[in-house]
Amino acid sequence: MHRPLVLFATAVVLAGCASAGSSPTASTAEGGSTGGPTTSGATASSSPAPAGSTPGGPASSNAGVPDLDAVHLGLTKVGSFHQPIAIASRRGDDALYVAQQDGKVYALRGPDRRQVLDMSDRTRSSGEQGLLGLAIAPDGAHLYVDYTDRDGGDTHVDEYALADDGTVDAGSRRSVIEQDQPFPNHNGGSLVFGPDGDLYIGLGDGGSEGDPQRNGQKLDTWLSKILRIDPSATDGQPYGVPSDNPFVGRSGVKPEIWSYGVRNPWRFSFDSANGDLWIGDVGQDTTEEIDHVPATEGAGRGTNFGWSAYEGTHRFNDDQHAPDSWMPLYEYPHGDAGCSVTGGVVYHGRDVPTLDGAYVYSDYCAGGVNALAVAGGKVVEAKRLSDHPATVSSFGVDAAGEVYVLSLGGGVYRLTAD
Repeated sequence: MHRPLVLFATAVVLAGCASAGSSPTASTAEGGSTGGPTTSGATASSSPAPAGSTPGGPASSNAGVPDLDAVHLGLTKVGSFHQPIAIASRRGDDALYVAQQDGKVYALRGPDRRQVLDMSDRTRSSGEQGLLGLAIAPDGAHLYVDYTDRDGGDTHVDEYALADDGTVDAGSRRSVIEQDQPFPNHNGGSLVFGPDGDLYIGLGDGGSEGDPQRNGQKLDTWLSKILRIDPSATDGQPYGVPSDNPFVGRSGVKPEIWSYGVRNPWRFSFDSANGDLWIGDVGQDTTEEIDHVPATEGAGRGTNFGWSAYEGTHRFNDDQHAPDSWMPLYEYPHGDAGCSVTGGVVYHGRDVPTLDGAYVYSDYCAGGVNALAVAGGKVVEAKRLSDHPATVSSFGVDAAGEVYVLSLGGGVYRLTAD
C-alpha cells in the first residue's frame, strides 16, 4: 500500500505518527554507512541500528563527537505564524525572516513582527505547493524565494531587493529560474547559499510516485536535482553557471546540475564549520534517508544519490541503474519513526553546548527533534531529543548561529538547554 504523497496534508499526519517517547530506528548501509558509493551496481545491504546504538563505538570514545545522552533539549517559542515553512537570516541583522506557505514573509525581531513581503497573488498554499523556500544573499541586499505558481504549479525562483532596514521592495521582483512541474507534488523548494556564495536549489523528481518519468538518473532535466548557480544577472542572462560545476561543457547535460538522483530533497544544508553537505530526502514506500557528503569528498559535486534505482539503500526501480550512487549515511523505516523526513542543520549554537557538532532533523509525520552524532563517516549515536513540536516543516539558523525549528501548525521555536 502506498503512503499518501502529500507532504503537508492532514492525511499524512495521520499516516504514521510516533508515539510519545518513541525513538527512530535506523539502518546504516553496509559500505553506505560511511556515505560511500555502491560498487558494481550491486544492491546495497543494510543492518538494523536502533537509535542510541553506536555502530562506530561509544560516542565518549570519539574525541570531539557530541554525547547525545548529555543533551537536555528545551524549546523556546519565539513566534506564531500561519503555516511557517522556511526562515532566513543575514549578517548584522537581528531579525528572523519567516516565510509562510501562503506567500507572506515576515521579519521577526523579538516580540515585534512585521510583514515585509506578500506574494500570495503569485502562489497558493495547497498540499506541497505554495511558497516553499527562502534565502538571503551573502551581501544581505537580495532575498530569494522558491514557490509554485498559481496557474500550473510550476516552480519559480525570484529575487527581491532587501533594504538595510529589512524592507523588501515588491516592485523589484526579478525572475531567476523556472521549472515546469508535471505533477503537483515533489517540488523540493530548498534554497541555500553555500560556503562559496553560490545559490543551491533543490528540486524533486517531478512528482506522482515511483519516478514515472525516470527523472532521477537523467541529466537533461533539472528535476530530481540540486542545482548550483550564481543568481546575479550575467551577460544578459538571469543567472550565471559557475565554470566549475561538474557537468559544464558536457553535451546534452544541464550545466546547472550539482547533484542528482534525489527524490524530494526536503531541506538540505551545509555545515557552517566544514562545508559538508547534508540532505533529508523524502522516501517513497518504506524508507526515509539522510545523506551526508563531506566537503573533502566534494560536498555533493557530481554526486548521484541513487533515486530511483534505490530508495535509501534498497533497490527500487529495476530498470534504473546507478552503480556509483552515494548511499545514505542514515535511514529509517516508515512506522513509529515517521514517514517523511525533514532535513535539518548541524548545530553550532551556544544555547546547547552539549549538542555542538550534531546534526538535528525531524520527520513531518512523527514530529519532534532528533539528532545524529557522526565520527569517521559513521553514525555513532542517534537519539530523539524531543517529542515536540508536531508537523515540523523546517529548521533554520539566525545570524548568531542559534537554531530554530518550525512547525507547520504555527510555532517557531529556538533550541535551548532544558
